[in-house]
Order: sequence, then C-alpha cells, then structure tokens
Amino acid sequence: MSLKSNNIKLVLILLLLPVIGLSQTRKKVNIEQAEFLEFNEHIVKNAQRLIGNVIISHNNVRMWCDSAYSYTDTNMVDAFGHVHILKDDTLHMYSDYLNYNSGTKWARATGNVKLVNKSTTLTSDTLDFDMTRNVGYYNDYGTIIDSTSTLHSKIGEYYVDDNKAYFKTDVEVLSEDYTLDSDTLIYDTKTKIVSIVGPTRIRDEETALYAESGFYNSITGSAELFENPEIIGKEQKVNADSIFYDKPTGDGKAVGNARIEDFRNRMIVKGNRIVYNDLQETAMATDSALFMLYSEKDTLFLHADTLKSVPDTVPDEKLVLAYFQVKFFRDDMQGKCDSMVYWSKDSTIQLYHEPVVWSENNQMTSEYIEMITQANGPDLVRMEQNAFIVAMEDSGRYNQIKGRDMLGYIRNNELYKINVDGNGQSVYYARDSKGLIGLNKAQSSNIEIYLDSSKVKKIVFIKAPDGELLPILDIPEEDKELPGFQWLNAIRPKRMEDIFKKHQETKIAR
Repeated sequence: MSLKSNNIKLVLILLLLPVIGLSQTRKKVNIEQAEFLEFNEHIVKNAQRLIGNVIISHNNVRMWCDSAYSYTDTNMVDAFGHVHILKDDTLHMYSDYLNYNSGTKWARATGNVKLVNKSTTLTSDTLDFDMTRNVGYYNDYGTIIDSTSTLHSKIGEYYVDDNKAYFKTDVEVLSEDYTLDSDTLIYDTKTKIVSIVGPTRIRDEETALYAESGFYNSITGSAELFENPEIIGKEQKVNADSIFYDKPTGDGKAVGNARIEDFRNRMIVKGNRIVYNDLQETAMATDSALFMLYSEKDTLFLHADTLKSVPDTVPDEKLVLAYFQVKFFRDDMQGKCDSMVYWSKDSTIQLYHEPVVWSENNQMTSEYIEMITQANGPDLVRMEQNAFIVAMEDSGRYNQIKGRDMLGYIRNNELYKINVDGNGQSVYYARDSKGLIGLNKAQSSNIEIYLDSSKVKKIVFIKAPDGELLPILDIPEEDKELPGFQWLNAIRPKRMEDIFKKHQETKIAR
C-alpha cells in the first residue's frame, strides 16, 4: 500500500473515531491523534491500541505519549513512553507509564515521574494523582523542589491548589540556609513556612532547633515551637514549654518552665517567662525566676522577682542583675538582699539594700556586701558601712564583731580571717580546757580576727584596745549583745527550696 493511501486511511480513522464506539460526552476520553490505531481482542479485550505521537484529551486534561490502550468499556487509558499530561494549562506531569481513569479522574504514574506546578517540581518513582482535587500521593519516596528548598520523604501528599505538601517518614529538607530532619511536617510552597507536626530538627550555621509541633519560616528563620522545644546556639541553649523566636531581630520569648543556659559563663537562668535577644545577648526572667551558677564543685542557686542578663563591656562576659526579694543558696554560703549584681569576668557578687550573708556558723550584715572570687588567693567578702558579724557560740550566746567596714577571707569555703577597719567592737566568749570562762568585750579602731571552724581563735588589736573579761556568771544581759545585734536565722535559706519562701520582712538594725 502506498504512503498516500496510508495517510488517507489514517485521516479517515481519525475522523471516524468520535463515532465508532466513543461517546462525545465529557465523561469519555477523546483520541485526538495517533499514527496507527488497531483493535485486537486476542491481545487486549475491549481496547483500542494507539501507536505513535498519541494525543488524548478529557475535559481539561490533555495527554501525550508514544503509545496507549484506550478501553472502550471502562473508559480508562494505559499510556506508555514519554507520557506527558497537561492540566488546566499550568500543571504538567511526566512519566514512563500512566494509567488514567476518566470516570474517577484518577491517574497512576510510574517510572521517572515528574509533576511540575509553576516553580514547584515533584519527582518520584510512583505517583497517584487525583485530577478532581489536584492532589498527588506517593508512598515509596519522593522529592519536592521549589525555588528555595529540596524536600525528601518516604510518604508524601502534594496539594497543588493549596500550595501545601505533607511529608511523613524519613523527612529531609535541604537548602542553602538550613537543613531539616523530621518524622512529619507540612510545607507551604508559596509562603515557605514549615508546619511541624512531629519530632523535627532544623539546623543552620548558628543554631539548631528542635520541636514536635510548631512553625518555622524557612525564609526568615523565625519560629514558633511547641512540645519539647529547644534552641541550641554556639554558646547557649533555650528550653521551655513554648518558644517564639524572630531571627531577623533576635527577639525571643520562652514561656512555661523556661531555661536558658550560657555554656561559656556556666550560668543558667530559669523562669516561667523569659524574654531574650540573642543579637544583643540580653535575657530577662520573671515568675519563679532562678539563676544558677555552676562549677565542678558546687552550684549557686539564686531566686528573685526579676532576673536580667546583659553583656559586660568586656567581650563574652555577662552581668546578671537580680532585684526584689533576692535569696541565694550554696552548700557553703547563703544570703538575701533586695538587689544583686553578678560580674562573670571575675565572679564578683555585689549585694545591695539590707544584705545578709551566712557562711557556716557566721552571719554577716552591712549596708553593702561584695563577694569576690580570686583564682590565686583566698576569696573575699567585703562589707561596707555598719558591718556586723555574728556567730552562735551555743544556745543563747553569740560571738559578735562590729565595725565601720570589714574584709573577710575565705579559704576552702571557710571564713578564717576578718579585718575590721574603723570603730571596731567585739564580744566573744573565752574558753579553756574546761569550757567557757567568760565574755571578752573590747573596742579598737582596727582589729584582726582569726577563726578556726567558725570559732574565734585569736584577736589582734592594731591599736590599744579598751576592753575587759567578764566572768561567765557575772555577765549583765546588756553586755551580751552589741548595739544593732540581730540573729536572722529564721530567714536563712537552709536548703535550695527555701530561696522561694516568702518571709515577713525583717528590718535589719544598723
């Protein structure tokens, strides 16, 4: 048969196709083109075989392929080779093979599947596509690529009209700015916002985020994190029930059991609400605020109504400000005041407004107290204005030292020496091998007191003292206490939990 007669035959076949066995209603597929068409009941029953440059259309769907079977009884199509579907003039799908059911408007594609919607591309080995709802499904690994990210998962659903993709199992997201690993998440291909609905870790150059619920803006890096959220930076970690973080401004808010740890300075700030800025390196904790300063040996626990952490003028160093009803506890030292400043550069603590410090059996008060940690020498306690030290000798008896200013020396967590500068007064009980023998009262402008196990071992008066030893049975009540004496053991934190107790305000005598 000549080529001309073949072409005439093909044209006649194409013209007659809508008439022979194919309805022209919207429910039927329409064969627009094929180089060759045949029926063979022995090969495939109730099917037309289309070969060569096949074009098939159905409603708003148009399909190209190398060959196809069109089933007259089910109105389904099996397409083979270079399959290409165009829907609504915007959605493209490519595959090696495709089964299309015009009744359910459902397509199943296998082999090098690629779904392209504007700037978003989905690739997989197998894809089911609901043409009515414009939703693609895969359950044996797939990848979605948009203008900013590449997303992989074992199971996925892509909702074209909603610009959303649902991912489950072995989820991984890669971009220039961050990587993500997850169990389950939702991704908006238009806004680039990740909805976290399962255990998820997000990492960029500076931070690592973890949460099991929440939102992450992949463009700005901002996040709202819930269910065990955590943010880890190079030098700090944030935990809370909920974390809200605006990366462009550095503003963050941690709510409910909030905790910020500073690795460099070995500090932890806790509270039910912490507001922070990681660009300015500031933080403020309220509602059950707790400051913890830890080392290999021990930990200082401090509570106040409000805690603030701000950068020092020295790089990488911090100031911690605590104010209103400050109390702290460490195994070897406890204290209270109305406001406090901690300097991380030299581990100095400054206490203001009626401060009290307890060390072993010693109680120290003054207008201002400063505790200084020294690397190459004893730690110091500096007391300025109305300094007063009290130590219980036994029930009802107290050793007392009073002066304008004092400097205490601490070694191995024990106060062992006190220098009194100005208006020095002392009351202490003298002992011999048999026990108490009397009460020493003395005054001198400058005094040095040496202690052992919180007991007075030796007193050195720099200037000639004015004093006396009163026999133990002849001590008048008024001589047992120096002016301004107070024993404040009732408000002393005796364990860590006590720093949260509210005591009735006790006015400290001066």
